[in-house]
Amino acid sequence: MSESNGAPPIATVAILALPEVTASVLFGLSDMFVGVGRDWPLVVEGRPGRSLLRVQIVSADGQPLKIANGIHVVPDASIAEALPPQVICIPEVFLLPSANLHGRFQPETAWLRESHARGAVVAAACSGALLMAEAGLLEGEDATTHWAYCDVLAQRHPGIRLHRQRALVTSGEGQRLVMAGGGTSWQDLALYLIARLVSLEAAMQMARLFLIDWHESGQQPFARLSASRQSDDAVITRCQLWAAEHYGEPSPVAAMTQLSGLAERSFVRRFQQATGLSPLQYVHHIRLEEAKQLLEASDDSIEAVAEQVGYEDAGYFARLFKREVNLTPAQYRKRFAGLREVLQQGRSSW
Repeated sequence: MSESNGAPPIATVAILALPEVTASVLFGLSDMFVGVGRDWPLVVEGRPGRSLLRVQIVSADGQPLKIANGIHVVPDASIAEALPPQVICIPEVFLLPSANLHGRFQPETAWLRESHARGAVVAAACSGALLMAEAGLLEGEDATTHWAYCDVLAQRHPGIRLHRQRALVTSGEGQRLVMAGGGTSWQDLALYLIARLVSLEAAMQMARLFLIDWHESGQQPFARLSASRQSDDAVITRCQLWAAEHYGEPSPVAAMTQLSGLAERSFVRRFQQATGLSPLQYVHHIRLEEAKQLLEASDDSIEAVAEQVGYEDAGYFARLFKREVNLTPAQYRKRFAGLREVLQQGRSSW
């Protein structure tokens, strides 16, 4: 799954379409996977990147079908014609918990067994774990599912070790069985798989873009500000590149002014026109983005993080961070370091 040009590996992800899935989960998974590698540079640099995952929506026969809530879907391929997937995602099985699945999805369950035997990861969101159980993949394994289906799963498949309270469970040889609980857990599932297939940083980027799991905090904690975009002004671009490497130095605005060869007022005006930010705002944004990375990935104290990104006064850094990000540094660390840790576990289990 590697390429000679040194780009991250590309994997094929198949999303199984059933009449019993909802559009939000089916297309939400597709949007997240297709956006990996493409959407982050589009937002922060103004140019689309290359999608790093090949995504197929597949069904038993490949024919158009109507899914839950009356949405019509045209699959990319049948399960027989689909490219061999590295990962299969089951969005859900949107049925009454009491519904009998036995024999209802024979082509799909046979395909799941065969694909898993060939080495594919089989992953399910919400009640999709019921289909994994029907395929015989969960016998004697750890599992989870939506809370409304836990009793049914336990009754029908007593050999499964069910973890009712866990939001994400991986099990089986090579941790190639992955299940997320209910609600919007398909987002957590997608992030976990992105971390495994591509990289931890790719998963973190998609978490920020999709505002995953922390919607009440607004967009600011997730969005890489467009300050990193380079302008069409060659003089200002040179200063931007300098700032990206030297943002922690004392008096960076004065240094950029000197580098530009312009008078201070001319430099400030030209920088604002090119980037939409004053030079000082630009430096603050770069420093805060670096601080976010340090808060996510290290155990350094808030004071140490402030110093590393160029702030001698940790109190000022904390106030600035809260004003711009709408979270204190400690709150940001609590939320995103935990997400990074979970995704790192997913990456290391691959």
